Amino acid sequence: VPLVESGGGLVQAGGSLRLSCTASERTFSDYVWFRQAPGKEREFVASIIWSGGSTSYADSVEGRFTISTDNAKNTVYLQMNSLKPEDTALYYCGARGNGTSVYGYWGQGTQVTVSS
Repeated sequence: VPLVESGGGLVQAGGSLRLSCTASERTFSDYVWFRQAPGKEREFVASIIWSGGSTSYADSVEGRFTISTDNAKNTVYLQMNSLKPEDTALYYCGARGNGTSVYGYWGQGTQVTVSS
């Protein structure tokens, strides 16, 4: 499994969680977090370029979520603050290598549930 996510759980609205995505075999050029709620399509949450740290966020999470990397641990984090019930979803970490346009590597997903 190229990517392993962790850190999901149950939290009350207004609370925080930090998701982790660890690449076990190699370092990729950039990483992305997507999420999928029941009955909804998968949606983009945030992305980061490993070298340089350029980031991008969905409007719905801008200012509340922060994506970051830990080079020593080959890990990407998604710090989620001020969580809302509508953030409830299965969160997936994806990655792609240099020169590729498709995120071809994915983790198994980690569930985030926010209660009101």
